[in-house]
Amino acid sequence: MLPRALVVEDDRTHLEALQKLLEAEGFEVRTAGSLESAHEALSKEEFDLLLADLQLPDGTALDLFSALDERPTMEIVFVTGHGSVDTAIAAFRGGAVDYLTKPVDVARLRKILSRVHRTTRLHRQVGTLRSELRQLGRFGRMVGASAAMQGVYDQIQKVAPTAATVLLTGETGTGKELVAQTIHELSPRAQGPFLPLNCGAISQSLIESELFGHERGSFTGATKRHEGVFERANTGTLFLDEISEMPIELQVKLLRALENREVQRIGGDAPIGVDVRVVAATNRDLRQAVDDGRLREDLLYRLLVFPIHVPPVRERGEDVDLLATHFLAQLNRKEGTRKEITRAARERLLLHEWPGNVRELKHQIERAFIMSPHQIDAGCLSIPEGSLSATSGASLEIRVGMPLAEAERMLTLATLDHFGEKKKAAEVLGISLKTLYNRLNGYKIGAP
Repeated sequence: MLPRALVVEDDRTHLEALQKLLEAEGFEVRTAGSLESAHEALSKEEFDLLLADLQLPDGTALDLFSALDERPTMEIVFVTGHGSVDTAIAAFRGGAVDYLTKPVDVARLRKILSRVHRTTRLHRQVGTLRSELRQLGRFGRMVGASAAMQGVYDQIQKVAPTAATVLLTGETGTGKELVAQTIHELSPRAQGPFLPLNCGAISQSLIESELFGHERGSFTGATKRHEGVFERANTGTLFLDEISEMPIELQVKLLRALENREVQRIGGDAPIGVDVRVVAATNRDLRQAVDDGRLREDLLYRLLVFPIHVPPVRERGEDVDLLATHFLAQLNRKEGTRKEITRAARERLLLHEWPGNVRELKHQIERAFIMSPHQIDAGCLSIPEGSLSATSGASLEIRVGMPLAEAERMLTLATLDHFGEKKKAAEVLGISLKTLYNRLNGYKIGAP
């Protein structure tokens, strides 16, 4: 597949010459003669290269930067007949990789095009690899192949390249900070800092200083100037966990920081500009928090630019097995061991409801790793019998809309756990023993 280029030039002679050159160098080319037509082309198609004249009949090509926020991999090269230091600086600050003056140095342009070929090929290889890893249950630092997590990955992929504020919702222990880190690492800010701040873990007397900083002598104990997390996260991402726990009187200052991209230290008299992307998270119902007077409604709507719900483990099916294998592999690497999880232990893990979500599962594997001499069997797990999804044999909860394959898996494993014998479980389920073994193999549990 050829790399795709958009050439923006109002001089027809120059436009045709550039188009022929790029096509000869192996590019698929689209053209535009104005700022308006360039915006239209960018809104409809994906390009690997933007080659644009700075001065256009209806404005400057620098105005295109607002349309390029979601295209971090696109190379940008500007051409002008009236070069100046100021325009060059503005172009590079906006993300341009090069700046050419007319008449265009053809040899130099060919070198640029050769580099674009290489970087485009690399980006596509990375994209292919990432897609393959997703199918295996890996996305950045995240682990999970379930449909619920694939939906989260899709949302992360769409929002990460932008500057949009993200709000993560989900139960405690679902891995919201890991989602925030993944958004950061897949964004153009990946080289900047990632700073997490738990708004519920800092006393009300200190949280304003931690957020916005303070000047020396601004209050008792302020012996030196302190930069807040907004300043320290400049050019990067700030993760505000438990956002609903922030004192109500500070929320208006947070809203101002988000709107104006500037903060003011305690005791300071001048605003400080900051370039920070905010990802907030909560395990509470924020609309209820607004009704209870614990969260400002205007702040809620400012945070709701791009919400992502992180699903609980009980809705992630076979991800339990993937996560357990992942955590065990980490421990094996750290300790230089080769411990494995037995089939019986995996069956037990799959039947647990995991109210503490990924965090609970990780701690369960760590404890079992310590308790097991060579392999982790069901006896090494500390899951209480009553917490299994079906141990009494009386009933099994199936959600409306649950895929039939998932309902079958839950029923099969719950029946097997209840009777503790495969032959009896197969008989009760009305299937052959061979069919039961085949199902267990399909669940990645395996047969003897």
